[in-house]
Amino acid sequence: MTDQQQSALRTMLLCLGDDDFILGHRLSEWTGLGPIIEEDIACSSMAQDELGHALAYYSIIEDMTGEDPDDLAFKREVGEYKNAIFTELPRGDYGFTMMRQFLYDGAKSERLQALKESSHEALRDVATKILQEERYHWVHNTSMVQRLSGGTEESKIRMQAALDEAFAYALGLFESYEGESDLVDAKIAISESEIKQRWLNKLCPMLASYGLHVPAVKVGSDWKTEIVPKNGGRKGEHTEHMMNILDAMKTLQREDPEAVW
Repeated sequence: MTDQQQSALRTMLLCLGDDDFILGHRLSEWTGLGPIIEEDIACSSMAQDELGHALAYYSIIEDMTGEDPDDLAFKREVGEYKNAIFTELPRGDYGFTMMRQFLYDGAKSERLQALKESSHEALRDVATKILQEERYHWVHNTSMVQRLSGGTEESKIRMQAALDEAFAYALGLFESYEGESDLVDAKIAISESEIKQRWLNKLCPMLASYGLHVPAVKVGSDWKTEIVPKNGGRKGEHTEHMMNILDAMKTLQREDPEAVW
């Protein structure tokens, strides 16, 4: 692997790891607050999984560069994080959380399916392992979005509002990152535009079947949208919500710099 390809791979791994790391924190905010105990447990379990997935990506970076995963998680400045802004948005109501998870895990699953064929062995192995856990997330989140979208009139309104708010931010998950073309050429990853198209083709008909208005139309065999993506965050531009998350997450690290996660 060339130095240029390694740098690009590090960037992509930070995008993936930071997404899971920040969203895992957002999910953990439902611990003790879930609408029913089963959902309380489900969010806590998914949060734990997301943090474990982040560690797996950070560990590949450690093998390449020697950077400590704890340092990557807790000792960077806000502008050094490459998570999508979509993951740092406040948790909102439970409908928004479930819609975000549905959109996010749909994208994550498509990405992992592609990475299972990566020419990079460690990345291929991690993708295969994470995908096994993601199947459970996908089943849960799909079920909840379908149930809430087909529930009471209020729940339908809330789910439509959640989709309307989340969709443009979710498109930011596919923002190009530095060195993307190098990884595509080396068959380490596929392009973000390809992942986005697979995501649209999978999720849009599902959402429409739940009775929701999807801001996309089918053109030939593909779904297309004219919605302008929100700033993705891949270049280190974040909202004030990110600062609040990091302040909360770094409390222990500031008090005990030697602590490990």
